[in-house]
Amino acid sequence: MRCPSAVPATVTDYTMFGGKGGVGKTTCAAGYAVALADAGHGTLVVSTDPAHSLGDALDADVGNEPTPVADGLEAVEIDPASRADRYRALAEALAADMRSVGVRVPEEDLDALFGGAMPGADEIAALDLFGEYLEGYDRVVFDTAPTGHTLRLLDLPDTVGRAVETAASVRSQVRRAADTARSMLMGPAAFRGEDEADEGFTDLRERMERVESALRDPGRTGFRVVFRPEALVLAETERLVDRLREYEVPTTDLVANGVLADVNEDCARCTRQRDRQQERLREVRERVDLPVTEVPELDEPRGIEALRAVGEAL
Repeated sequence: MRCPSAVPATVTDYTMFGGKGGVGKTTCAAGYAVALADAGHGTLVVSTDPAHSLGDALDADVGNEPTPVADGLEAVEIDPASRADRYRALAEALAADMRSVGVRVPEEDLDALFGGAMPGADEIAALDLFGEYLEGYDRVVFDTAPTGHTLRLLDLPDTVGRAVETAASVRSQVRRAADTARSMLMGPAAFRGEDEADEGFTDLRERMERVESALRDPGRTGFRVVFRPEALVLAETERLVDRLREYEVPTTDLVANGVLADVNEDCARCTRQRDRQQERLREVRERVDLPVTEVPELDEPRGIEALRAVGEAL
């Protein structure tokens, strides 16, 4: 049932659930996605957390390609390795052109250009796929990684876009230099047109631009910060909200997960826990200028039917 104090968040095209590890982001994202699908929206729920548990929450086999899990609902767990070959092909194209003018690129540097060896590779893959999933669904719900990973992800679209643009520019300059040298020997036949790598650089840059634009558009994207009403979680929740505002990512509400609603008044331990939770909720409402949506404590909601109770609260 919906908690009386819950404040429904604005429904956006793209909804991201984030917060500290272990607060129930996956359950909330899955429950909300089920509610959207039940309301008639063609919905995709995406896990960007390297430690995927979305399939467990949905009680369904979920892989690295969108898979139907209910009427109007598909799910996918992003696999960064699925993008490794694409990024390496771009790096190899750049390295090949540099070798053509006598510049050798060591293997380790080749891996670091776009490959899995670089820090943030998981987040780059998530953003790349995010760019692909922007179209094709009425709604897309993201179950993000714990706070640190999520902040890196939000910081990357502009950084990656600029890096790709720089790499493409360097490649273009190197190819022109190589073509000029070749033309002295071969004439006009030395000049080459665009190839698949040129298209790859362009496509990746354009996807990053689309992601950058979507993430900062309050009409399209909403970030919902999940927390549990416990003292140790509040400070990190507050920091995450501050950082989201620094990144200009629209934050719609806080989601208090695991709120005790109906407790046995004869159980002293139960009432003490409820009272502590209510004190934490009062504290967070005073400290953070955002609506707070309450999701009641449920016994390990798993599967579409059980997740409907979570979705109703959200």
